[in-house]
Amino acid sequence: MNSDIRKKLEIASENKNAEFCSSIVPGAKNILGIKIPVLRAYAKEIVRDLGESALDESNDVYYEEKMLRGMIIGYLKADAQKILEYTRAFVPLIDNWAVCDSFCSTLKFTIKNRELVWEFLQQYVNSDKEFENRFTAVMMLDYYVTADYITKTLEALKKVNTNKYYSSMAVAWAMAECFIKFPDETKPYISQKFFDAETHNRTIRKICDSYRVKPAEKEKMKLLLIK
Repeated sequence: MNSDIRKKLEIASENKNAEFCSSIVPGAKNILGIKIPVLRAYAKEIVRDLGESALDESNDVYYEEKMLRGMIIGYLKADAQKILEYTRAFVPLIDNWAVCDSFCSTLKFTIKNRELVWEFLQQYVNSDKEFENRFTAVMMLDYYVTADYITKTLEALKKVNTNKYYSSMAVAWAMAECFIKFPDETKPYISQKFFDAETHNRTIRKICDSYRVKPAEKEKMKLLLIK
């Protein structure tokens, strides 16, 4: 980010929140402790005032600068292909769950460009990189647990590499949401144990943690836990 943006972020820093972020976002470095709503408001302001030029400099120092960069990409008033170009450049920079998840949730242009973005995501489905895996799973969770995509989503999630913690958790989270919204389509993927034991059990635990699943159904799912 340019020096003016960085200075504004430094002024908005909160030590107490920085300590909290450090405790819940392993691997994140140089945390200023700026709360997400503040960053989102600032990202929208930057897009309004600077547009794409805000992304020209890539010498990010702070955790919040990286998160802000992802938000700016999501808020850009640009055509879908241009946003995907910026997304392709940003994905390799993701190194923690918070940047990943905030970025995905901001890419709402996906709603009007589902097929285009779906095709874009396929390059990451078989990745061996933890946060590319998580990016894929969270994007599917956020935008593709729908009636017209549920079968494709389940098949894609089955292919995502879950040998690392944050990718496994994201796939489990997505699978649980698939089960909650489309139980008939999702049950075979759980009962036939298509996933590794940890991801399988995490999926069931997330299902059982949901208030949207009936107690009797939770008891049935618990029987499928891998001991």
